[in-house]
Amino acid sequence: MFRKILIANRGEIAVRIIRAARELGIATVAVYSTADKEALHTLLADEAICIGPGKATESYLNINAILSAAVLTEAEAIHPGFGFLSENSKFATMCDEVGIKFIGPSGAVMDTMGDKINAREQMIKAGVPVIPGSDGEVHTAEEALAVAEKIGYPVMLKASAGGGGKGIRKVEKAEDLVAAFETASSEAKANFGNGAMYLERVIYPARHIEVQILADQEGHVVHLGERDCSLQRNNQKVLEESPSIAIGKTLRHEIGAAAVRAAESVGYENAGTIEFLLDEASGNFYFMEMNTRVQVEHPVTEFVSGVDIVKEQIRIAAGQPLPFKQEDIVLRGHAIECRINAENPAFNFAPSPGKVTNLYLPSGGVGLRVDSAVYPGYTIPPYYDSMIAKIIVHGENRFDALMKMQRALYELDIEGVQTNADFQLDLISDRRVIAGDYDTSFLMETFLPKYQKKE
Repeated sequence: MFRKILIANRGEIAVRIIRAARELGIATVAVYSTADKEALHTLLADEAICIGPGKATESYLNINAILSAAVLTEAEAIHPGFGFLSENSKFATMCDEVGIKFIGPSGAVMDTMGDKINAREQMIKAGVPVIPGSDGEVHTAEEALAVAEKIGYPVMLKASAGGGGKGIRKVEKAEDLVAAFETASSEAKANFGNGAMYLERVIYPARHIEVQILADQEGHVVHLGERDCSLQRNNQKVLEESPSIAIGKTLRHEIGAAAVRAAESVGYENAGTIEFLLDEASGNFYFMEMNTRVQVEHPVTEFVSGVDIVKEQIRIAAGQPLPFKQEDIVLRGHAIECRINAENPAFNFAPSPGKVTNLYLPSGGVGLRVDSAVYPGYTIPPYYDSMIAKIIVHGENRFDALMKMQRALYELDIEGVQTNADFQLDLISDRRVIAGDYDTSFLMETFLPKYQKKE
């Protein structure tokens, strides 16, 4: 086991990792920007090193500064958390080159799964269902028309070398395709130096289902069930739950097995998530992408599976085999997570940084967990994600979990900054959410218009 690890992150995930490491008897090193000098993760860690100014590009994204801090403090491993450098293959490779274990997959695996066309081809080889689309890159509008006619409209044009929302266009009908292709291709060439595109049929509305996997260094892969992340605003998750009400025993087995095959096919190591779209009308599910890191919503899976995912990440990186097999994983009860952010729903969810003058986080009772790095008097800086806390509940069944979350949100009290707490309470109290009758279209097309009228 490691003697000391460095956490290359901040906020609640840094605190989460520090706590897991301490319970494993491992010393921790926090890195922080000047804006985070008084942040909770710097106060909880055994050592704390300043790595630069508040701007993320000069601190939490500064690979050389982070590696220097690891070498200086003699850390044996680096946990990247989520966001920042967590899916940066160069960082993972550089850790390996200087003899520091990266707690995650290799840079080569990140590159394989990060390239959309490569990942798609790999999944087809592994027998994992993929969204109907083009076989490889499409270079001309004429090719795109032929593919679209074959797979059916609407289609999504995506830059082969894309990312960050660049070079993407949704096309509803054939007469719009040529203009959309030329615009998206030009945008892709300007941003990535490559105008090649690929096409996928649009599966919408759908359920956004993701499957948590763990893979050790000996090639053993186990999945921990699925999370339903369909409640999204502008493609950003708002509330997550596990298991999904839309998935029965047979489909759970099929989608879990597909996620395991996906991870095995690339020689995956550590924690990861395979994301799928589920077409409820047909019952078909399709691979979307793989997240090669721990995710914000991992606590709901921990509640229902009984597995501490962060501790397992550390154990796997230290060379320990998974202590369980697939048949040992039994999902119990139901878990829900609400993300509480410093943002103003009345003004299009604009960030609301500032000083938290008063804070009461809900507590008491079995099956309630709050992950946070905020405390009374703490000033939320304007440079980073606006998350204040994650409230996670676990009940014997879904209704029990819903009622527990409502109780927790009623108790929550945050003063000094605007938050989305009332928005979350309204969402969790909505009759369609209570019934589980929602998909990826619900929040933006049904709930938000009604909510904004009420505001």
